Amino acid sequence: MGIYVNSKNAYALYKKETAKPYFVDKTVLLKELFPLVEEGSHYLCITRPRRFGKTVMANMVASFFSKGHRANDVFQNLQIYQDKDYEKYLNKYTVIHIMFNDLPRNCNSYKQYIERIEETLIKDLKKEYPDMPIDDQNAVWDTLLEIYAEKQDINIVFVFDEWDFIFHQKFVTEDDKLSYLQFLRNLLKDRPYIALVYMTGILPIAKYSSGSELNMFAEFTMTTEQRFSEYFGFTDEEVDGLYLRYIENCASTKMVTRDDLREWYDGYHTRKGERLYNPRSIVLSLSNNNTGNYWTSSGPYDEIFYYIENNIADVREDLALMVSGIPVPAKIQEYAATSMNLQTRDEIFSAMVVYGFLTYENGKVMIPNKELMDKFADMLKKEASLGYVHRLAKESDRMLRATLAGDTETMAEILELAHDTEIPLLSYNDETELTAVVNLVYLSARDNYRVEREDKSGVGYVDFIFYPVNRDADGIILELKVDHSPDEAIRQIKDKKYILRFTGKLGEERKCAGRILAVGISYNKKQKKHACKVEVLN
Repeated sequence: MGIYVNSKNAYALYKKETAKPYFVDKTVLLKELFPLVEEGSHYLCITRPRRFGKTVMANMVASFFSKGHRANDVFQNLQIYQDKDYEKYLNKYTVIHIMFNDLPRNCNSYKQYIERIEETLIKDLKKEYPDMPIDDQNAVWDTLLEIYAEKQDINIVFVFDEWDFIFHQKFVTEDDKLSYLQFLRNLLKDRPYIALVYMTGILPIAKYSSGSELNMFAEFTMTTEQRFSEYFGFTDEEVDGLYLRYIENCASTKMVTRDDLREWYDGYHTRKGERLYNPRSIVLSLSNNNTGNYWTSSGPYDEIFYYIENNIADVREDLALMVSGIPVPAKIQEYAATSMNLQTRDEIFSAMVVYGFLTYENGKVMIPNKELMDKFADMLKKEASLGYVHRLAKESDRMLRATLAGDTETMAEILELAHDTEIPLLSYNDETELTAVVNLVYLSARDNYRVEREDKSGVGYVDFIFYPVNRDADGIILELKVDHSPDEAIRQIKDKKYILRFTGKLGEERKCAGRILAVGISYNKKQKKHACKVEVLN
């Protein structure tokens, strides 16, 4: 057993993973790999955003196939144990498992990085095949070909995790990237010793390789391929099961509801439209008994700003719409998601989809959930270069205070600020554009409210409902009108019985103990004026 060749590391890591209280069994993936290993010379590259379980799955694949350690004690308790071919493939292969996100100590050059990998591989192969006269100066692929010439029954499963990690390091030059692609090509392409190459990363191969270096790979991305989708991210059914475990195991007061998980961490989709949750965030939320932003434990809002800073003008209005929950059309090309020099609108949105900040479905991009929505909201309120979007968002604290106080003059004044700048959104051709602006001026409300749009309520649909996090606070029902009065908006709230979302039906518990406010906001296109009305319903 070595560091890369038939290492026991993957087994140890995966075993620890299976013992965790919110582990999800996705070993059925192995069943899809069995025929590929049997046939030999298959190349898979599965790309997903970070924190979508790529490393856990790579450890699973390596620990199952590797001869390095008998793993029956782990897999006999999992779904794959029921497969008829379980014993046929369990721990029967030489596995070369490399986590490419490991760096040598004080690494500041690609040469240091790749030489460490090559030297470790040669050292491991010497241990694994002590009867072979392996020359330290030979290339790894030449050594493997020599071993194959003597032992033609050799079938190697390569498991490469975070294969594109090196491209994101500052010390790597364009020539280094080409050298790395050539290294992978020489090691993998058209080699008789290969049973399977299972490779994961964030960005697809096509982003880096425009030639034929790695054209033997079949690529499976979140937006373009359905196969393997259910193994990366948690499905609705899996989250249901995890939530039941949480209910059974949480000894303290339960602070997380099933709806919280959907609101905070849902929003991603497979190509077929099936819903997916961010797995890391789900596990941390249930483990910590708290909903919160687990996307990055310490990353600032400018992690998002990095992607848009080169072309704010082209994406500013789209951001205003997306923060309002409105999807915007985009042409997503994952290979165009260059990480260092994003320029065009489609490049920016492609990168944000690839890295998981946006989700893509039916030709449109959107912010997937509250976890990411909060990150975008922070950016809009802090980044002055976003112009009018920033100015409106910054007024959101004052707007909420004015609404709760019934100060309709201040509410209208804040909305009129929009006319102090040139804002294409404020053509107000329909209520969608008014909705976007209203969302911006109520951004701060999301700190204390769960804000829902177009919520089915009473006998119709309401534009916005603000559910207070603190049950003693006031609830808000907000209706928008273009070329109609705010009185008509209030009348619609009453006539369609939107208040039932707070009071419930007879015998149901009221959802907030404070006042319930009806808020009407209108815009007159001819006079170019806003009008507001606030009325206490209950």
